[in-house]
Amino acid sequence: MALPPLDSPQWNSPWLAFGWGLRSITQTILTIVLFVTYLGIGALAHDTHFSLLWALCSTLFVWAGPAQIILITTLGSGATIIQSAIAVTVSAIRLFPMVVSVLPLMRTPTTKRRELVFAAHLTAVTLWVECHRFLPLVPRERRIAFVHGLGCGLVSVCLVANTVGYFLAANLTQTLGAAILLLTPLSFLFSTARNSREVADVVALVLGIFLYPLAAKMSSGVDILVSGVVAGTIAYGVHWWREVRA
Repeated sequence: MALPPLDSPQWNSPWLAFGWGLRSITQTILTIVLFVTYLGIGALAHDTHFSLLWALCSTLFVWAGPAQIILITTLGSGATIIQSAIAVTVSAIRLFPMVVSVLPLMRTPTTKRRELVFAAHLTAVTLWVECHRFLPLVPRERRIAFVHGLGCGLVSVCLVANTVGYFLAANLTQTLGAAILLLTPLSFLFSTARNSREVADVVALVLGIFLYPLAAKMSSGVDILVSGVVAGTIAYGVHWWREVRA
């Protein structure tokens, strides 16, 4: 399915743009990865004795697979609500740069901040990756509606997966459940590699992969953060150096 040209009358209505965003979930392999991942989350919620309604609400309101796993496992192990909330909040900080980088792609000179609130909530890693792929093909004044459609489509897929995984939990082994959850970071890695078009993108990705084992030896608990900041800083330096030379 190809999106209509930027000047097509099919972009005239926000509802049409919402529909194109909704249909775009069929154009990414990440939809399948999300479905399989949320099968595992649904099964995890079942095994830790949370209700199906609780699992569905966690997907609606948290909308971040790793944060949901943290929430389920911490509460399931006896942690207090405050302790779980702090852990989830810390894990969600990683999404802040993604929101900051995506929202400017949707704004127009007349966009009000309240119009971006729902799009900000929907912004997780999958949406962030696909926004950078789809939004250049969408008229700027219709991008918010498009993202709403894309995000609602992805959330709907995950709600269905939660439900199926919850009822399949009895037949899902622990090893298979762990393997399913591993699909998420792998898919994001391959998607990032696919979308790396600038030299700085490639440098950041490659350095991040090679620096992580070294950072892990620090046993600091922030090894991913350390490797990411160092790799990103070096990549920015390479980008700046190339710009100066040009």
